[in-house]
Amino acid sequence: MDFLALTKARFSHRSFSERPIEQEKLDLILEAGRLAPTAGNYQPQRILVIESDEATTNLKLCTPCHYDASLVLLVCYENISKNPFSGQPIGETDAAIVTTHMMLEAADLGLGCVWVGYFDPAKISEVFHLPENYIPVALLPIGYPDDEAMPSPMHASRKPLNQTVFHNDFTPIK
Repeated sequence: MDFLALTKARFSHRSFSERPIEQEKLDLILEAGRLAPTAGNYQPQRILVIESDEATTNLKLCTPCHYDASLVLLVCYENISKNPFSGQPIGETDAAIVTTHMMLEAADLGLGCVWVGYFDPAKISEVFHLPENYIPVALLPIGYPDDEAMPSPMHASRKPLNQTVFHNDFTPIK
């Protein structure tokens, strides 16, 4: 599938079948994340694969948005570098890029997933024993879509480029 076709076809899945994901597909998803670009090539992403019954039960203590997926990736970053101009950690952006790469690889493999940011980071850190300098950014529930999985009604609603793209400065186009 070409890239734009893939991005148009994928949608946020919140309903999964019970079919487990094959290890080979999980490996490809994780490899897509490993190959994602990161600032300075620091590779601060730290990914926890949540797939056991116990880990899934623990995840449910941290978010209602697990969607009973066969596995969930918890994407974190190790807080090791900062933007020299703002002083802000750059790992959050890197983790977002990694998550996007994994999300698109999952879609290319025929799997469904949804990016979840609705979780209690303190609870996640506690329950999954995150080191103090690991910052959770996203959950990525992944699985085979169930037969009734459909995009939300707003999925295809996109603003035209002339409302989101500007050239040279942000002077409004008339």
